[in-house]
Amino acid sequence: MKGDQELQVIVQQEKEPNPTDKDEKKSVSGSQTNSNTYKRWLRIAVYTFFAISGQSVATILGRLYYDNGGNSKWLATVVQPVGFPILLPYYLLSVKTHTTTQRDDKITSLRNRALVYIVLGLLVGAACYLYSIGLLYLPVSTLSLICASQLAFTAFFSYFLNSQKLTPIILNSLILLTISSTLLAFNNEELNSKKVTKGEYVKGFICTVSSSAGFGLLLSLQQLAFRKVLKKQTFSEVMEMIIYVSLVASCVGVVGLFASSEWNTLSNEMKNYKLGKVSYIMNLVWTAVTWQVFSIGGTGLIFELSSLFSNVISALGLPVVPILAVIIFHDKMNGLKVISMILAIWGFASYVYQQYLDEKNLKKSHGITTTESPDPPEAEESSWQSK
Repeated sequence: MKGDQELQVIVQQEKEPNPTDKDEKKSVSGSQTNSNTYKRWLRIAVYTFFAISGQSVATILGRLYYDNGGNSKWLATVVQPVGFPILLPYYLLSVKTHTTTQRDDKITSLRNRALVYIVLGLLVGAACYLYSIGLLYLPVSTLSLICASQLAFTAFFSYFLNSQKLTPIILNSLILLTISSTLLAFNNEELNSKKVTKGEYVKGFICTVSSSAGFGLLLSLQQLAFRKVLKKQTFSEVMEMIIYVSLVASCVGVVGLFASSEWNTLSNEMKNYKLGKVSYIMNLVWTAVTWQVFSIGGTGLIFELSSLFSNVISALGLPVVPILAVIIFHDKMNGLKVISMILAIWGFASYVYQQYLDEKNLKKSHGITTTESPDPPEAEESSWQSK
């Protein structure tokens, strides 16, 4: 019996790892985890920079186009989605790093998939056109504050289309964002260098609000499409939706450009552009590029963290654009705009806080204690998430 006991002790010792080896493995594992975490947050920082800078620079370039002799609303519409081909290398390189990109094409028929892309593309084209009209008639600072209402429209449409709950905090956010935008309708500032009339200001205001409503509806419809039609949200599905919807929206802009006969005026517009022909072309090219930089940033944040965080970062451009507008275009930041900005940020913070509470409760219900590698979230975001 004693011999058997000794044998058992020896076998047990052989099975148990050496304490020193344990410490070494823990050390190596810990260093690898720290390295992966560092790289991940470095990517998040890069995507955040892309999202904020892309959105802000694209908006400023759009205003610069109008202020220096540009007058084609349809051309300003086309440059917003037409830069999508630059996403193709990013898509082809990044799709290999995501293990969730495999899909069964039998799940969704080609007809249904095409129908989704066409409907959403038409909506994007219309929303971009309305946004271009708002950018023509409104100061950039006013435009960006009105665009904050997109969050309210997103919550409103999601309530009907995606059964999102309207909690007291969400209702508070909706009310604040609505008041923030409504205040700007009574803004009596001297509008811009083109001296637009009061009627044009009202037209720009209505078009900007309608554009925000269109983009809010777009996000809710995208979430519905992923859930009901496409059946899943993977990296490839999201990127393909961005690319194909942008293609349709670009076609809408090109058709509008020729149907409205604005293309006949483009040669004279280029000749008379205050900064010269080269600057005219470069303005349009970089406007298209920066909107796609914004798309890369937003999409990257969705897959590194969540659509909520991507929405948060996109909305951080809210105070950035007005500040840049004051510096570059000498927009007046009067008391009414300051109040509107405070209410918009307050409403936005309420919206984010409710999403944080929902996510926290979801993790508790599933017993999740870490979110180091979250699964792809439900789709409620894309390259057009905030303009």
